[in-house]
Amino acid sequence: MLIKNIVVGPLEVNCFIVADDASKKAMVVDPGDEPDRIMDIIKENKLSVEYIICTHGHFDHVGAVSDLKKETDAKVLIHKDELEIYNAAKDMAAFWGYDLDPLPDPDVLVKDGADIMVGDLSFKVFHTSGHSPGGMCLYGEGLVITGDTLFAGSVGRTDFYGGDTGLLRKSFKRLMALPENTRVLPGHGPETTIGREKRENMFSDELLL
Repeated sequence: MLIKNIVVGPLEVNCFIVADDASKKAMVVDPGDEPDRIMDIIKENKLSVEYIICTHGHFDHVGAVSDLKKETDAKVLIHKDELEIYNAAKDMAAFWGYDLDPLPDPDVLVKDGADIMVGDLSFKVFHTSGHSPGGMCLYGEGLVITGDTLFAGSVGRTDFYGGDTGLLRKSFKRLMALPENTRVLPGHGPETTIGREKRENMFSDELLL
C-alpha cells in the first residue's frame, strides 16, 4: 500500500493519496487545494485514481475536487447526509474570504457501512457526524482516515452549521472502540493512533462519559 500525505491550502489540510501497489489504483481523500501538487504525485507514481473522497464538505477539504475530477474522471464520493454542506462550500469559502470553483455533482452518495475497494485494498465507511452532518471516516488496512472528526489530541469543532456535540461524542466513542494500534490519519495535523488518543486526547474523558 502506498500512502502519500500532501498538506494543502492556507488551512493546511492533510490530503491523502492511498494506492494499491500492485494495480496502481488509487483514491484521493480530501483534496482541499493545490491540485497541481496532487496531480504531480499521481503522475510520478503512475497511479489511476478511481475515487475522489471527501470526508466532509467544508471548503478547505473540497477546493481541488473540480480540477481533479477534470484531470482523472474519478468518481466523487461523499456521505449522503453531507450534500447540503458540500453544495454550500463555495458560499462558505466566500464568507471566509476564499474563492472556490463550482463543485461537480457527487457521483456516489455513500451510507454508513459501505465498502470502498481500491484494487485489493478495502475500506469501510464510518458515518461520524458531529463536526458536520455527513462527516465520515474510512477504516481499513490498519488505519482510519478521520477528516475533522478526530485529531491528534483534539476533535473537530461543532460550532459550524450542522455541528452537534452530542453526535460528535458518539462518533468519538465509535472510533475509540477500534484496535489501539490503528493508525489515525486526520484532516489536520500529525498522524496518531487510537491507543494514544484514548490515553492522551484532551477530550477523551469528556467524550467517553
